[in-house]
Amino acid sequence: MNASIIEKVLLEQQDELEGMRGDTLIHRPEEDKINLQSKLAQVVIGVRRSGKSTLCFNALEKAGVKYAYTNFDDDRLKNLNSEDLDKVLELLYKIYGQFDYLFLDEIQNVDGWHLFVNRLLRQKLHVVVTGSNSKLLSGELASHLTGRHHKIELFPFSFADWCKYKGVETERLTTKNRGLLQGEFACYLKQGGFPELLSESDQKDYIDTLFNNIINQDIKKRFKVRNIDALKKMATNLLDTAPSFIVKENLQKSFTIKSDHTVNNYLSYLTQTYLISTLGKYSTKSKERIRNEKAYAIDVSFMDKRQDAFSGNNLGFRLETIVYLELRRRCARHGLDLYYFNNGSAEADFVVCDGNKTESVYQVAYSIENEKTRRREIRGAIAGTKGTKPAKTYIITDHDEEDTLVANGCTIYVIPVWKWLISE
Repeated sequence: MNASIIEKVLLEQQDELEGMRGDTLIHRPEEDKINLQSKLAQVVIGVRRSGKSTLCFNALEKAGVKYAYTNFDDDRLKNLNSEDLDKVLELLYKIYGQFDYLFLDEIQNVDGWHLFVNRLLRQKLHVVVTGSNSKLLSGELASHLTGRHHKIELFPFSFADWCKYKGVETERLTTKNRGLLQGEFACYLKQGGFPELLSESDQKDYIDTLFNNIINQDIKKRFKVRNIDALKKMATNLLDTAPSFIVKENLQKSFTIKSDHTVNNYLSYLTQTYLISTLGKYSTKSKERIRNEKAYAIDVSFMDKRQDAFSGNNLGFRLETIVYLELRRRCARHGLDLYYFNNGSAEADFVVCDGNKTESVYQVAYSIENEKTRRREIRGAIAGTKGTKPAKTYIITDHDEEDTLVANGCTIYVIPVWKWLISE
């Protein structure tokens, strides 16, 4: 690729970086997982537009280190290949001078990038990498860096992030702050956590464009999918019905997909690009954990803000999705595992485990004011408690319900979702 074009792009990206220095950026907990003193590549992965670049920028700026920056998710660099990466590095030294840290944004767009990063690590450079594709980690990175990387997963804004961005107090729960927090959660429940949605007027167009970019750029282009129409319809169906159990036979039949192998591939692509996230069943048998998976949207905005979305406004499903994503964040931070529980007659939504030890069980209900709903949710919480023996069991609701219940020998803590989300 022409060196003058590359240099022009890098200079303009340097100007963009300089412009960010005037912005007020919030601190997110995942930032603390980036270890800039480590000799390992720091790899931040997650869905497009979740704030990966900003997270890395914040960490590097706060550390006060000298670093250079390249964003490979730039249409002008689309023809860049692995042979061009040395030229990019040479031009970065020309533009930035001496540096010990290199920030490579969305580098998975360049074939053979992992060999380049491996070489940089051998040369004692500190490398920070972002990507919108977990294949970056599970495939290429794991194969070629052989343990020389540290993974940080980033999701769209949590509710705590949302409150920081909005300047809403979460420490002192005065009457005023409790009311404000409940109002903010009502907005968060409907809008979701993509940071840029907070300033976008046409949210449906934003999410629809994001959805299509993931399908066409991150999946079709990368995995060479031929029947992209079938994959897109399958993705739309999963997001319309989420959270729901994945029945591969039905997906194959509904979308005229030739084989179960292709269905498995499509599901893999959708999870690798973080469009959907899957949850396994609590079981001591590994086959059962992966055979009975549930699918969740990576953000509630994908459930109804796409064009032709038919998921409706089911607040209970949205609430369950938000709790799931928050538990995924917390489990990632603390090295824990997450499952659902089902004994054939009752189900608990989430089980958090540390190895073979159960930390907690969570049941999610929009409200338990209705007696029939209350009995059903308590029955599920008891089943999960009896079946996994956790340290604590919770029922999380959207209503301002807070109580401690004792039923069938089980202690169950009822807590409003807004309060649970701001206190770990």
